[in-house]
Amino acid sequence: MNVVVVPHDPNWFAKFSRESTAVLRALGDTVLAVHHVGSTSIAGVYAKPIVDMLGEVRELGSVDARNEAMADLGYEAMGECGIPGRRYFRKNNALGEREFNVHLFAAGSAAIERHLAFRDFLRAHEDLAAEYSELKRRLARQHPDSIDLYMDGKDAFVKEIERQAVAWRRSAQLSPTREVTAAFAAERSR
Repeated sequence: MNVVVVPHDPNWFAKFSRESTAVLRALGDTVLAVHHVGSTSIAGVYAKPIVDMLGEVRELGSVDARNEAMADLGYEAMGECGIPGRRYFRKNNALGEREFNVHLFAAGSAAIERHLAFRDFLRAHEDLAAEYSELKRRLARQHPDSIDLYMDGKDAFVKEIERQAVAWRRSAQLSPTREVTAAFAAERSR
């Protein structure tokens, strides 16, 4: 996999909104919320042009029964894919390039708190977001043909920001910014 990071695209949120609506329908009442996470959710940060969605589900085991509905949307079910307590789906565009990732965790999972805290912390701390963006750009230039070396290169930074972000959120008793689509609210109010 080639490692390419591009400037932030404001259209990523619209892509999230459209796609999360379809994902919500496919997952049905198993899902409680879908959030836009990852670098595409943080203004100004360079990112791989892949929209990451984080879903909170009632019960992780019930997701497996929705694999066919997700496949109908073009998603490949990957199971835990190396992360216990997760269900992971990925979707490529017509050119075979990754376009969307869906990470599902049971409501209350520490992984949900960590992802949302990381996103919200970088949104609130533009200097650290800029530092993260520059790190990603440098690593993509250094390792254009190795996603593993790219990921390894940002691991220490990400872990430190996650630690700070979770502490920041807990100390301020912040709730995560909820970015669910209007369609989600409409679907759930029926």
